[in-house]
Amino acid sequence: MDDAEGTERQLTSGTTNHILSNANVWSSDGQWIYYDVRSDAAGSEFDGTRIERIHVATGEVEVIYRSWHQACVGVVTANPVANEVVFIHGPENPTADWRYSASHRRGVIVRPSHRDAASNKATTVDARDLTPPFTPGALRGGSHVHTFSPDGKWIAFTYEDHVLASQGDVGAHQRNRRAIGISIPADNFAGGMVSVPKSHDRSHDGSHFSVVVTELHDHPRPGSDEICRAIEDAWIGIDGYVHSNGTCQRRAIAFQGEVVTENNSVIREVFVVDLPDDPTRTGKGPLEGTATTRPMPPAGVVQRRLTYTANHKFPGIEGPRHWLRSSPDGSQIVFLKRDDSGVVQLWTVNPSDGQTTMLTKNQHDIASAFTFSPNGRWISHVMDASVCVTNTETGDTKRLTSPSRDETTPRPEACVFSTDGQKIAYIRRLPVKTADGSLRSFNEIFLCHFTTH
Repeated sequence: MDDAEGTERQLTSGTTNHILSNANVWSSDGQWIYYDVRSDAAGSEFDGTRIERIHVATGEVEVIYRSWHQACVGVVTANPVANEVVFIHGPENPTADWRYSASHRRGVIVRPSHRDAASNKATTVDARDLTPPFTPGALRGGSHVHTFSPDGKWIAFTYEDHVLASQGDVGAHQRNRRAIGISIPADNFAGGMVSVPKSHDRSHDGSHFSVVVTELHDHPRPGSDEICRAIEDAWIGIDGYVHSNGTCQRRAIAFQGEVVTENNSVIREVFVVDLPDDPTRTGKGPLEGTATTRPMPPAGVVQRRLTYTANHKFPGIEGPRHWLRSSPDGSQIVFLKRDDSGVVQLWTVNPSDGQTTMLTKNQHDIASAFTFSPNGRWISHVMDASVCVTNTETGDTKRLTSPSRDETTPRPEACVFSTDGQKIAYIRRLPVKTADGSLRSFNEIFLCHFTTH
C-alpha cells in the first residue's frame, strides 16, 4: 500500500550529524540518499571525514568514502544519470599556510562500486596550477558546491582564486572574488587528464578541463550590469532553454550576481551565462589568468542580466540562503524575493526574455532552499515550520507536514524532491541521549511522501 500524502518517515538516527546538500542528493536510480557528516547543524564547520549514503527502502548505511591525512570532505551531490557523486575535498596534511579555505579545496568524483570505503577511489576533477605561467584548463584556487549537468557530463561549481587571494587587498592586482566555473571531461588530452607542472607542492592534475565562465569587476559601475561576485548557481533545463528566436541554448547556468545600484547599494540579481559547445577556446583573455588577473571566460560565453529590481520596495534577491533552480523545460528560473509587504515569496524569470513574475502570494516566508519535481509541476520547500509544495502553474502552496515550532522544525538548507517525484528529503534536528547520559541534538534525514502529480 502506498504511503498517504504527507506521511513522514525518519530515515537516519543516532549520534551522527547528517548534512544534505541543497539538491541532487538522490542516486540516479532513486534508491539511495547521499549526505556528509559535518558536525554543526548548518554544515558551516567543514570538518566531516566521511561521505555516506542510506538505502531508502532498507535503511542500510554505507560509507562510500573516508578521507585520509587530516583532509575533510562534504557537500556531496549525485550524477543524475550515472552511479557517481562529486563533492568537496579539503587539503591533505593541512599546514598553517595551507589549511581548508575557499581557495584551498577541490572537487572529486567517487563511483561507489564497493561496500568498502577504502576501495572507492576519489578522482580529482579540477587540476590546480599555482606557479606562472599557468596551465589552461587548470584552476589556481578552490572549487565548491559541484553539480553535474542534467546529462551528467559537465560539472558546475563556484570558485575562489588562491593566487589573487594571497596578494591581499592592496596593490594593482585584481581581487579574489567568488565566480562560477565549469569542468568538462578531458577526453582530448593525453591520458584523459589536464597535467600541470609540480613546481608547487599543492599543484595537482585533474580529470577535467576547468574554466571560469563569469566575468567580474572589482568596482562595478553603479546602475550597470557589471557584477563583483557570482554565487548560488543552477543548470538551466534538462536540455537547456529556447531563445526568443526559436533557437535552443543547449547548456546554460543561472546564478546570483552582485550588482551596485545607482545609490551605491549592493544587491543580488538573476544572471545567466550561455555556454559554448567547446569551452576550451580562449576569449577576451587567458583562460588560466595571469599573476595579477583573474581567469577569463572562454570564447562564446555570453553573460546576461535577467532581473532588474533596484526600484522595487524590497530590491534584490532575499530570504534564506538558496540556489537558483530551473524548471525541467528551462522556461523558468526560480528565486526568492520579498513582496511589497516584506514576505519572502517564490518568483520566476524567463531566461529568454527576462519576464519576471511573483509566483506565490503566501502570508508566510518561504523558509528554505527548494527544488522542482521531475515533471516541473511542483516546488518543494519549507514554510511556516512545515514541508510544503507549491504548484508552479497556480502558485498555490500546500502544506504537507504539521507545523513544528521548536528545534525539530525542518531545516532551511535542503528540501529535495526524489527522482520519481513521490518523496521529499529534508532534515529535522532531534534530541538524542548520548553515551554519557547528556541530551544533544543531531541532524536526521526525514522523508515526506507526496502523491499529487
